[in-house]
Amino acid sequence: MFKRAYAFCSMKWVTRERAHVDRIACPWLIKNFVDKDAEFLFVPADSVKEVSEREGAIPFDTPGVELTHYFENGEERVSFDAIIRKYGLNDPALLELAKVVRGADARIQNPPPESAGLRAAAAGFRIISRDDYENMKIQFPLYDALYAYFKEQTTRKRQPLRSMGLSATGGLPISRSFLLILR
Repeated sequence: MFKRAYAFCSMKWVTRERAHVDRIACPWLIKNFVDKDAEFLFVPADSVKEVSEREGAIPFDTPGVELTHYFENGEERVSFDAIIRKYGLNDPALLELAKVVRGADARIQNPPPESAGLRAAAAGFRIISRDDYENMKIQFPLYDALYAYFKEQTTRKRQPLRSMGLSATGGLPISRSFLLILR
C-alpha cells in the first residue's frame, strides 16, 4: 500500500513524550515512507538533545532541530511537513494528509474539516493509552485509513467528498463524523 522513498538501515528517532497529533503522525510517516524498521524514543522535553546525541537518534518535533515546525509563505508548517520536505516525498495522497495533520497541529487559516476530528481523536487516544508506544500502535490504523481515503480521492481524480462538505458516513461533515466515533 505504501511506497518508501529510502531504503536506509534502521534509524532511531527521538521526540518529546506525551505525543499528540504531529508526534504520532510523524512516526506513521517515517515507518511507511522513510524507514519501515525505524525505532522511536519518547523522552522528557529537556532530554531530547541529550538522548539524540547519546543514541545517535534523529530528533523531531522539538524546538531547535531540523525536523520541526517552520513557516512557509507566512503559514505554519508542522514536523510532518518537514519530514516530507527533507525526504522529497511527493505522493499526492500524502500531501493531502499533510494538510489535515497541519490543520490539527498548527494554527492555520481554513484548516481542512478532517483536522478537527483528527485533533479530537488524537486527544482521546492519548487519554486511553498507557504510553506513547501504545498510542502509536492504536493510532496508526487511523492514519492508514485517512491515507487510503486520500489515495482513492487523488487516484480517481474526482472531487473529494470533503470539498462538498460530505463524508462517506451518510452526509455529515467529516469532522463531525470523527467526533461521533469517539462517543
